Amino acid sequence: MEARIFQSSPSSCCFSSGSINRHRFSSIISPSPNPLSVSFPQKTRTTRVLSMSKKDDNTESLSYKGSGVDIDAGTELVRRIAKMAPGIGGFGGLFPLGDSYLVAGTDGVGTKLKLAFETGIHHTIGIDLVAMSVNDIVTSGAKPLFFLDYFATSRLDVGLAEKVIKGIVDGCGQSDCALLGGETAEMPDFYAEGEYDLSGFAVGIVKKDSVINGKNIVAGDVLIGLPSSGVHSNGFSLVRKVVARSDLSLKDELPGGSTTLGEALMAPTTIYVKQVLDIISRGGVKGIAHITGGGFTDNIPRVFPDGLGAVIHTDAWELPPLFKWIQQSGRIEDSEMRRTFNLGIGMVLVVSPEAASRILGEAKNGDYVAYRIGEVVDGEGVTYH
Repeated sequence: MEARIFQSSPSSCCFSSGSINRHRFSSIISPSPNPLSVSFPQKTRTTRVLSMSKKDDNTESLSYKGSGVDIDAGTELVRRIAKMAPGIGGFGGLFPLGDSYLVAGTDGVGTKLKLAFETGIHHTIGIDLVAMSVNDIVTSGAKPLFFLDYFATSRLDVGLAEKVIKGIVDGCGQSDCALLGGETAEMPDFYAEGEYDLSGFAVGIVKKDSVINGKNIVAGDVLIGLPSSGVHSNGFSLVRKVVARSDLSLKDELPGGSTTLGEALMAPTTIYVKQVLDIISRGGVKGIAHITGGGFTDNIPRVFPDGLGAVIHTDAWELPPLFKWIQQSGRIEDSEMRRTFNLGIGMVLVVSPEAASRILGEAKNGDYVAYRIGEVVDGEGVTYH
């Protein structure tokens, strides 16, 4: 194994800007004599979700669990780990440092890698890797500081690895954080020829009096959705089952889209860091949910105090063609879509009504795209209207 450690000076620490796939949890850790205190993040999208067609009643409805990913089992593992590491539950782990918190997150890109191997699209998978971690830690209001990667393969293809790491560099540039180092692990016979695995680790910082933690959320607050670029980096075990069942190849044009199916599925995950930090700086943001594995149904409630839930207006934004195709081709139930995919909304901000008016006004002026997708209500869970 070869570690890649890069020196970083104050003037060069940031690049200029130009699951279960995913189950996440975290804790606030107090300094202790034990230098091995750690958090244990684990891998574990609605616009109008189409009702399934009646004409294919003899075709089995696909599900995430049926594709090999059991979200409930992941939740049970989290529950058990919580007994050993109390305080877990957020999207990033918080470590106190003076008047600030260091916020850390770790993730991979799941079986999206399988499609990278099939399509030969490797230059953007590193963006996905960075995105999954920095999008998690920004939910606490943290600005990413640095990123570390782990690249493992059976036989090192230098040209291929260079493409992957170039994507990581691009992702760090989009996040204004430093690629501080990484690990290249060459492990003969462990992976199939030409395949590799990735993990990433991000650390950011936020002032203690500026942490976004959801504690001040109340009924009547507004849910603002920021659009995704596609499936992002979770749900691909189910996606691959859909592709295998369908009549399309990855080289065929996506119905209703402007790219091939493979290109649409491999679109790099949106990095929300700069946009979200800018919105936070103007006030009124009370909670933020990164919509990954678990979709709206599982991720939005994670930022709420007890006794609060959400109503999602499923006609608030247009369901992208890719998700329409996934649901129709896999005959996937609405509830399964809502608990597996982002369905076009990759980040949800819980804001005051006043902040919502400002954000939506800016979106109307063309500064960015944002939708009012719902409200906070009394009661628990997420309902869809």
